[in-house]
Amino acid sequence: MGKDILILAIESSCDETAAAVVKNGRTVLSNVISSQIALHTLYGGVVPEIASRKHIEKINQVIKQALLEAGTELKDIDAIGVTYGPGLVGALLVGVAQAKAISYACNKPLIGVHHIEGHVSANFIEHKDLKPPFLCLIVSGGHTHIVIVKDYGQYEIIGRTHDDAAGEAFDKVARAIGLGYPGGPKVDKLAKEGNKHAVSFPRANIAGSPYDFSFSGLKSAVLNHLNSCAMKGEEVNKADIAASFQEAVVDALVSKTMAAAKNYNMNQIAMAGGVASNSALRQAMDKACIEKGLKLYYPSPILCTDNAAMIGTAAYYEYLNGTRHGLDLNAVPNLKIGQR
Repeated sequence: MGKDILILAIESSCDETAAAVVKNGRTVLSNVISSQIALHTLYGGVVPEIASRKHIEKINQVIKQALLEAGTELKDIDAIGVTYGPGLVGALLVGVAQAKAISYACNKPLIGVHHIEGHVSANFIEHKDLKPPFLCLIVSGGHTHIVIVKDYGQYEIIGRTHDDAAGEAFDKVARAIGLGYPGGPKVDKLAKEGNKHAVSFPRANIAGSPYDFSFSGLKSAVLNHLNSCAMKGEEVNKADIAASFQEAVVDALVSKTMAAAKNYNMNQIAMAGGVASNSALRQAMDKACIEKGLKLYYPSPILCTDNAAMIGTAAYYEYLNGTRHGLDLNAVPNLKIGQR
C-alpha cells in the first residue's frame, strides 16, 4: 500500500463557502459548507458583491473547521485543490487567493479545479465501483451538458443548452409563480401537489443537434400561460404549473440522455449538479435506466449542491495526472469544461 494522499479542497464559486479534506479521492474526512441562501433570499437571487464579501468573512473559519473535523493539520496535506472557474469572478478570487496563500506558505502543490468537473467527480465519493468511461448529465443553475467521461479528467461534450440552463429555468419560473429563491427545490416541492399533465408545455428539439437543449422557449411558454390566465381572469393553480413545467424539463433531460446512451453504447449513466437532486428527475431517470438495463449513479443531495468534497475528489485525480498550477493561477469565470 502506498502513502495516503490528502487533499485540502476549497470551493467558493457562488454562494457557498466550503472546505473539505479528502483522502485518496474517494474518502471524505470532512466537508464543511457555509451557505448564504438565507442572505440572498432577501434579494431573490445571488448578489455577487455580497457573496464575495461573505466568502472573505467565512473562508478561514471553514478551512480551520475542515482540518479540525478531519483530524489533520496543514503539514499533513499533500496538495491544495481549489475551484478556479466557472463562477462569479469575485467569489472565485477569494478561494483562489486563499489556496495560493496556503500553497506558498506551506510549500504544497496547488491544483486548480473546474467547478463542473468537480460536480461530475461527486459521483466517485459514494459509488466506489464507478469508473470511466460513462455518460454524465450535468444539470445546474448555470450548465446543462451531456458529456462522455472518457477517463478521469477527460471529457467530451456531446450536448449542451443553447440558452437557459435547466436550473436557471427553474429559478425564473419559480419567481414567476411567486415561489421565490432558490427556485429549484421550491418548484420540486410544490410540483408534488400538482397534476403534471394539466398544461402541455413545449419540449424543444434542435435541428442537427439531437443531444442539445433549449429551455428559453419553455420558460416563455410558462410566462405566456400565466399572462393569458391573468388577462382572462382565470385562476392559476400554481401546483399544476410547477408540475407541468417540471415534467417538460425532466422529459427533455431524460429523453436526450437515453438517446445519447444508446447511440454511444454507454451502459453507465451518471448525473451531476444541483438539479440532479430533483426528485422527479431522479425517479424518471431511474425508471428509464431500469427499462433499458443501464446502471445509474447520482450523489446524495448534499453532494449535488456546491461543496468542497467534490473539488477534493477532482483535485486528487488531477494530482495523479501530474497537474500542478503556479502562483499565477487566476479565476476564470467562463472556464469551459475540459479546458486547462
